[in-house]
Order: sequence, then structure tokens, then C-alpha cells
Amino acid sequence: MKVLIIGGGMGGTILANNLARRMRNELKAGKSSITMLSASDQHMYQPGLLYVAVGKMQPSELYRDQVSLLESSIRFEVNPVTTFDLDNNFVIAKSGARYDYDVIIIATGSRAYAESIPGLKENALQFYTEPDAVAMYQRLEQFDGGKVVVAVGVPHKCPMAPLEITFMLIDYFKQRGIWDKVELHYTYPIGRVHSLEPVANWAAPEFERIGVQYETFFNIKEVNESVVISEEGSEQAFDLLVTIPAHKGMQVIEDNDLGASGFIVTDRQRLNMEGRDNVFVLGDTTNIPISKAGSTAHFEAEVLAENIAAMAESGIAPRTYDGKVFCFIEAGEGKASYAMFDYQNSPDPKAPTAGIHWFKTAYNKLYWASARGLL
Repeated sequence: MKVLIIGGGMGGTILANNLARRMRNELKAGKSSITMLSASDQHMYQPGLLYVAVGKMQPSELYRDQVSLLESSIRFEVNPVTTFDLDNNFVIAKSGARYDYDVIIIATGSRAYAESIPGLKENALQFYTEPDAVAMYQRLEQFDGGKVVVAVGVPHKCPMAPLEITFMLIDYFKQRGIWDKVELHYTYPIGRVHSLEPVANWAAPEFERIGVQYETFFNIKEVNESVVISEEGSEQAFDLLVTIPAHKGMQVIEDNDLGASGFIVTDRQRLNMEGRDNVFVLGDTTNIPISKAGSTAHFEAEVLAENIAAMAESGIAPRTYDGKVFCFIEAGEGKASYAMFDYQNSPDPKAPTAGIHWFKTAYNKLYWASARGLL
């Protein structure tokens, strides 16, 4: 069996390693192969960008050589795909090379797309790329007080990011001794402060306790140099605007007509592309209405690895994905909580503790073992 993995992010990396170990004998005998194509030879720990944005991590801490994270039996190439021919089981990469497959896994990820809102990219700070996170930290260091607005678009990567950056900004302003000079205002597109109702029910009282003002039903329409305007007609003036912009899938998915806005229509349990039994979709690339989070990709990758290995041996995929997601929530004041849920069970975030915060920060180091599929 020829397995082709498109994308070297967390989901693709965990899948490749897990699959390589499960198919060790077939790979050794030359009966199967695993090839990964990526746009970069570097692997980024994307959750670390949040810490870079408030000066808690340096950009150099976010990277490892991708090949160092992969089992030696995996063929890895920096050669991003430009053309998918799913009817004939091959792709064409940027170099012009053709790669045939029996099974393909598309894990190209997603990207922040502030450009969809007039004025948002030009006038707001964000943290979904290294340059943006560094620029945000530099701007925060120059900020001496005023009104800060956190404006959220959907869908977006990392479901807890809007809450986390809000609590982390509070800590940052307190550490600089200017919290008493800051008015912090949070906006969210639906009728509560988070898409997951139990999380919203936990977060709103926390905001009220700390003194964060919030406005719901605020869908960003446009931004000028000092005001963000909603589709609902509300306006929020700001001295500093921080955004979690709506995300799109990668451009290559749209260019190949594989899915609207770069998200591929995916069976939520089998994780195959709708109408195709040998095309699987992983992580942020799916259109499944569940959190776009690293843990989502992790749990999906484990299911797919077991299924693909079993298909190579017996032709039968034994497992289904149950929608499992686990997300830490930085809650400020040296504490954190978490949300764990799946298709059948809602999250139930507990009171933040220092212990959970410690584990969250420890995971910044443990991530690399997780990418290897060892956790």
C-alpha cells in the first residue's frame, strides 16, 4: 500500500509516526510505503505563538527540524502539492514531480484570514504567524494604557484562543503595572462569550469578576484606525485592537475545488472525504463542526493510523472517531482550566488551578514527544 500524507503539521506528523510503527513489517519488506509532502522542513509548535505574543516565549523555541520528528522509515520531502487528481490517485507537487498513492491523507491545515474584513488586517494585532506574534508583543511593549478591544471571528483555530489571550493580556498589563490604566472589552459573534455553552457559562462570570466588559452578537463588519464596527450596527472605539480573525483552509484546497473556503466535506466518524473511500482528511482541513485544535488532529490521527494499517492488512477499518477534543484554558493569575468533550458529551470546565497551569506550560515542552506519537 502506498500511503501519501499531505502536510507536516501536528496531525500529519502523529499519523505518519503512528502508522509507521503499526506497518513496520510491511515497510521493512517493501510491501508498503509512507511519503509525507510538506511546504517546510521546519515543524512549528503553533500554540506557542500565543506565548510569543505576550513575551512568554521566544520564536526560536517554536521550531524543530521536521525530519527529526519522523520515523526513519517515512519518506519526507519539502515539495508542496499544487494539483490533486483524486480520480486517478496522484498529485503533482511544486517541483513538477508526480506522486501516486493508494491512500491519501490531506492535512494541509488552516490559516487566519483577516483580509476578509475591510481594515482588520491593517488595524488589528493577531498572533497566528510568527511575524504577527512578534509584532503584537512589540506593540504591547509600547502601550501605556487605554481601551483594548478583543474582537473574534469564526471559525478559528484553537477554540479557547479568544479567552486565553484575554486572560493573558490581563496578566501582562498587571505585570507591567498598567492594568489600572486599561479598559478591556471582549466581543463575540453569537449570543454568549464562547461557542461552547458550558465554557461560556464558566468564562462570563470570570470576566465579570476581573472587570472585563463584553458584548455578544458582535460580528465584525469593518475596521478603521480607531473603531471596529459590527454587522449588527454596534461600534467599539479602541486604542488597541486584538483580533482572533476568522480562518480559512489553505488556498490549494480551494484552487483544486476540494472544498468551500478550503475545508473539505468529511465524514465525521470515518474521516474520509465525502464520496471517496481512499481519501482521508485530518485536523483543520475538515469541515467537521468541531473544534479546530491540536488535540482534535491528534485523536483523529490515532484513529486513522489504526484504520489505515488495518486496511492494508485485512481491508477493514475497525475504528470510528468519536469527536474527542481536549483543550487547556489559560485563565490568568497563574491558573488554568481545561475542557474535554466529544460528539456525545459537553465540556464541563472546572475552577482554574495552579496545577493545571503547570501542566499546560509543561506541555509546551512535551509537545515534541506528542508529535512523535509517544504521548
